[in-house]
Amino acid sequence: MTSHTPTRTAVVTGAGRGIGAGVAKRLASDGFAVAVLDVDEVACRKVVGEIETTGGGGTAVGVDVTDEAAVHTAVERIADELGEPTVLVNNAGIIRDNLLFKMTAEEWDAVLNVHLRGAFLMTRAVQGYMTAAGWGRIVNLSSTSALGNRGQANYSAAKAGVQGFTKTLALEMGKFGVTANAIAPGFIETDMTMATADRLGYSFADFKAAIVKDIPVGRGGLPADIAHAVSFFASQGAGFISGQVLYVAGGPQA
Repeated sequence: MTSHTPTRTAVVTGAGRGIGAGVAKRLASDGFAVAVLDVDEVACRKVVGEIETTGGGGTAVGVDVTDEAAVHTAVERIADELGEPTVLVNNAGIIRDNLLFKMTAEEWDAVLNVHLRGAFLMTRAVQGYMTAAGWGRIVNLSSTSALGNRGQANYSAAKAGVQGFTKTLALEMGKFGVTANAIAPGFIETDMTMATADRLGYSFADFKAAIVKDIPVGRGGLPADIAHAVSFFASQGAGFISGQVLYVAGGPQA
C-alpha cells in the first residue's frame, strides 16, 4: 500500500501580474494547487493558463479584496474547486503616491484599504481552514517603504502596518500550527515600478540605473526573487519560523 498526501491549496492575491503572478507560478511548481486572485480576472486566467502549461493546477478568481462579501464568496469557491486553503499570500496592493500636503483622503484610504483591510479580510476568511487542518502558512507582502519613503505616507504606513499585523497573527495562530511571516521587497522590476518611472518622467532604464547604483548586489530585483522567499516560508520545513520580516532588497535595511 502506498500513502498519498493530498495537494495543498495556496491562495495568492494581486496575482494577475508582477510579483503575485511570479509567486503563483512558483507555488504551483512547488506542488500547490493555486488560486490566482486579482480584480482583473482576465489577467488571472492568463496566469492560470501558464501554470497549466507547465503541469500545475489552479483557478482564476476575480475579486476586490476590500469587499467583505466578495472575499467570503471567493474563499468558499476556492475551497470547493481546489480544496481547503492552507497557504495565503497577501500580495494585493496599489500605490497612490503624493507628498503629504497634496495627498487626498481618497488616496490615503484607497491604499490603506487594499493593503490592510484586504489582508485582514483575506486572512480572516482562510484562517478557519488552517486552524482546522492544524497547519497553515501566511505570507504578507510588506516593503522597504515601511521604513519611510518620500511621497509615500500612505504606502509606507500600510506596509508598516502589514508588519504589525503579521507579528500579531504569529502570536495568535502559532498554537494551531499556523505561521505568519512578512517579506519586504526593495526595488523589483515590475509594471508598477515602470509606471512609477513614467509618472516621474524618466525612462525605466534611467530610473532603474539611479536605484541600482545604491543596491549592494548591483542589480534590481525580479518577481522570481520574491517568489523564492515565499516558497521558503510556505514550505513544510519553515514551521519554526514565524513573526519575521525578511527584507529582500539586495542588501541590508535598517
